[in-house]
Amino acid sequence: MSSENADAGREPDESSSKPQESSVWDVVVVGAGPAGASAAYAAAVAGRRVLLLEKAEIPRYKTCGGGIIGFSRDSLPPGFELPLKDRIHAVTFSLNGKLSRTRRSRRMLFGLINRPEFDAGLVEEAQKAGAELRTGAAVTRVEQHGTAVPDRRTVAVVLAGGETVLARAVVGADGSAGRIGAHVGVKLDQVDLGLEAEIPVPETVAEDWAGRVLIDWGPMPGSYGWVFPKGDTLTVGVISARGDGAGTKRYLEDFVGRLGLAGFEPTVSSGHLTRCRSDDSPLSRGRVVVCGDAAGLLEPWTREGISFALRSGRLAGEWAVRIAESHDAVDARRQALNYAFAIKAGLGVEMSVGRRMLRLFERRPGVLHAVLTGFRPAWNAFAGVTRGTTSLAELVRSHPLAQRALHAMDRQGADRVSSRP
Repeated sequence: MSSENADAGREPDESSSKPQESSVWDVVVVGAGPAGASAAYAAAVAGRRVLLLEKAEIPRYKTCGGGIIGFSRDSLPPGFELPLKDRIHAVTFSLNGKLSRTRRSRRMLFGLINRPEFDAGLVEEAQKAGAELRTGAAVTRVEQHGTAVPDRRTVAVVLAGGETVLARAVVGADGSAGRIGAHVGVKLDQVDLGLEAEIPVPETVAEDWAGRVLIDWGPMPGSYGWVFPKGDTLTVGVISARGDGAGTKRYLEDFVGRLGLAGFEPTVSSGHLTRCRSDDSPLSRGRVVVCGDAAGLLEPWTREGISFALRSGRLAGEWAVRIAESHDAVDARRQALNYAFAIKAGLGVEMSVGRRMLRLFERRPGVLHAVLTGFRPAWNAFAGVTRGTTSLAELVRSHPLAQRALHAMDRQGADRVSSRP
């Protein structure tokens, strides 16, 4: 409990000049990506006064493959129409450009979207539910005690221009390098670099990729590349552990070259750092909670983050409502701890399995490739995860063979550590 809500007992005494109730928002959400929009929607649907702050203008580009798996679809607002660019029924796996094999499915595995459209649609749903949006609003800091805070139930959100916004609860969804995660004290233990290019292609090339993605297990430990078709544009990217930016860039250049796409000029070339939280990282502090990338919540092996953003955002919005209703520090802390428990019991378990899968993949990419392409139960498991009918955590719980394989890899890793001088 000591890592959560470190400020809960240090809220100030009542100020003699209390703000008017109408000037204090029930919930302020910082960041209007999938996590923030989901949090704002959840709080607004509950009938609370919600302000959604975003420093950029919407729509805005985001480095992301744009894969929408089953858990993402299940977490969308009712009636939300996905702006799908393609529906994927086949996956080609390769091992650093070699040993390619394509697996197919009659049922859709997952869908592909462009993030600007998708994110804007989620924000619109939050607005329809009653949330107010302010763009161009950069947050510089959050204060839970001091002169900017008028009473013990209020959080002050200070904007770049000096304006102070008051709230009963704050949700941080401003990314892994944002202000709110720093305020909460989020700790990160895995940082990866993703590089991506949006490449327009002729119709004949686009037709070759329609309904199919490529996943290439890369040359550096834990790295992989992808090709995601979106109509007349291919999203091509690679990701690997931060620390060898030149190597990651070479991997992308080689990847694009061997795909025969080097002659096409990208409309966008971008990079992004993904960050995973450590197990003991806090998820709240006082009346402030974090979700999505701001909390370091994503799947460590694939670095899939949209479903984690949507699910954690919804939970953050629901628990922020309870925190806003709390009349003292003790109850606010209890609600924040309940939010943390909900995250750790669900997404935290999935992340734990994902870390073990990443270690296996780093040591034995060839074995993983052979199993996925040559062992039908493994392919069925992959398809189940993408469709949302199962999860990595559920697979390990329910399949003894998967349990034994991961336990064996864990033992190998422990033996290597213990044998080091």
